[in-house]
Amino acid sequence: MSSALCAQDLLKRFRNAPVLDGLNLDVPEASVFGLIGPNGAGKTTTIKILMNIIKATSGRAEVLGVDSRHLGPSDLEHIGYVSENQEMPEWTTVEYFLAYLKPFYPTWDETRAEELVRQFNLPRGRKLRHLSRGMWMKTALASSLAYRPSLLVLDEPFGGLDPLVREDLIEGLLESAGETTILISSHDLADIESFASHIGYLDRGRLQFSEEMTSLTARFREVEVTVEPPATLPADRQWPANWLRPEATQALVRFVETRFDPEHTTGEIRRLFGRVQQISVNPMPLRAIFVALARSASRAV
Repeated sequence: MSSALCAQDLLKRFRNAPVLDGLNLDVPEASVFGLIGPNGAGKTTTIKILMNIIKATSGRAEVLGVDSRHLGPSDLEHIGYVSENQEMPEWTTVEYFLAYLKPFYPTWDETRAEELVRQFNLPRGRKLRHLSRGMWMKTALASSLAYRPSLLVLDEPFGGLDPLVREDLIEGLLESAGETTILISSHDLADIESFASHIGYLDRGRLQFSEEMTSLTARFREVEVTVEPPATLPADRQWPANWLRPEATQALVRFVETRFDPEHTTGEIRRLFGRVQQISVNPMPLRAIFVALARSASRAV
């Protein structure tokens, strides 16, 4: 599968502080790629470099096969960009704003634009300055989807929005998935989990992993092991590197398995604990996976 976005060894420093530290990223065409990570991980910086809003200190990035530093008007005709701090001309009405944009995009689909206005229930005659945050973000998204972009980049689009508005935005995105590659950075992990096909986890300026959502959720499990008391965690015990956050009570050991395999994981448990009474294995939502990774990383620093 070819790439819609890729980055190689991206380094970005603000004065002497590194924000990106050799970032490598590959976003497949026609994917919905969720870029997640803790605050300060470098997500917005990565997006701004890809969109040629800021320059990388070193390394390179490509967007739709074009060096991001050389994106021109003909390239931007095929790229949509929506951020939580989206700037739009507040003095225009919704209808005027969409009409103003139309000539800039040869692929503008008037039928699609009308569908989005109705779907998002946008107030055509209202000035943008008088829109609620939810309507503001709906207008921004409609203005990007109306020309059926090859790539849509979203930076925290759901922040501060109520659940109904989020559902409306996700519905609009899903209708464009397939014909449009979508890169979305967000802390609203339940929303991302509901429609992302791929996940990349960024931490301290490096991409820790990037994979399909189905693969990610298949390999993470919360494991509880009931042992004959007392259950202890000896200081010299060599825990497998893929077990995160081990903890024990009187007769129970808990950890997060990041490379779950029924046979191998069970074998490791029995090797470390000998006789066990019960092993409970539970799938994890994306939010729980994120918390486990973030807390494990913070303790390792």
